[in-house]
Amino acid sequence: MNQLIFMIIFLVVVSTLLLLDLGVFHKDDHIVTFKEAGFWTCIWVSLAVAFGIFIFFGAELIHGVHTQEQLIAIDQLHGHELKFDWGQGLEYNIKLYRKAMAMEYFTGYLVEESLSIDNIFVMIMIFMSFGVEKKYYHRVLFYGILGAIVLRFTFIFAAGALIQRFHWILFVFGAVLIYTGIKMFVNRNKKETIDVAHHPVVRFLSKRNMSTSEFHGHDFFVKRNGRWLLTPLFVVLLIIEFSDIIFAFDSIPAIFSITQDQYIVFFSNIFAIMGLRSLFFMLESVMDKFAYLKIGLSVLLTFIGVKMLLPLVDIHVGTFASMMVIIGILVSSVVLSLLFPPKKSVEQNL
Repeated sequence: MNQLIFMIIFLVVVSTLLLLDLGVFHKDDHIVTFKEAGFWTCIWVSLAVAFGIFIFFGAELIHGVHTQEQLIAIDQLHGHELKFDWGQGLEYNIKLYRKAMAMEYFTGYLVEESLSIDNIFVMIMIFMSFGVEKKYYHRVLFYGILGAIVLRFTFIFAAGALIQRFHWILFVFGAVLIYTGIKMFVNRNKKETIDVAHHPVVRFLSKRNMSTSEFHGHDFFVKRNGRWLLTPLFVVLLIIEFSDIIFAFDSIPAIFSITQDQYIVFFSNIFAIMGLRSLFFMLESVMDKFAYLKIGLSVLLTFIGVKMLLPLVDIHVGTFASMMVIIGILVSSVVLSLLFPPKKSVEQNL
């Protein structure tokens, strides 16, 4: 099986899962409850873990690796830097390769899912700023995921091609992530708002009379005087896609710090954003309880940025060590939020 065939199969399976999600399980507009969101979060996380287990037992199928020469070539291409022992035979070294790929996938998935939390903050503000009814949230997020898959595919494989040709780009990514992490920490207490009237997408559409000002149920388009116009719900979808592009400039370079294998970056990204919708509904009502999460994410970005720059001084942080640090940062921020909530939050609960 070669890479193209594997990718086609993967995309067909993902598309089928998404179509079942909207066409069967969520065909009626309704407010997603915390219990329902928790159930679907478990489903998507289980699928992500199952794919990781598949990689652990069959990673060589992704790139069609079946010989010693192919294994060495793919290792050099994607910078795994595995220490092969050919005295142990091909099967032994393929097991090393499988283990490395699985570790990179799970670490990349964890990074992407963690950084997605910051994107949830933004999506909540977008929905609230436009006054979208909660029963339409899932529909908007579903189509947002479809758009994100296309955008991520383009961005990831373009970035991967550039990295393979110009390896120094990783150092640029590292510097950008450090800057983003510091900026997030400095602005952690700043209340973010969205100026609907002056948003670039809204202004662009308004000047050209391409949209209406009234919602029309869950419809994205409405016909007026022989013309098809965009409803505010579709404008919200466009703005969410716009924000995802900005978000991807942080999250994708972060995963490239874990692995330079575009396929692993893509797979971990897709499973993370597929579970983003259910995670959104789980965190929507309890987001304010995690007061130190922003600090944790800022430390996470800074750590990843520093990790990408350390090879300049001949220091390399392994994938397993990175995963442990990332888990430690996230767990610490959540535990501290629950044990030591800000005084304002305590007062609000009285």
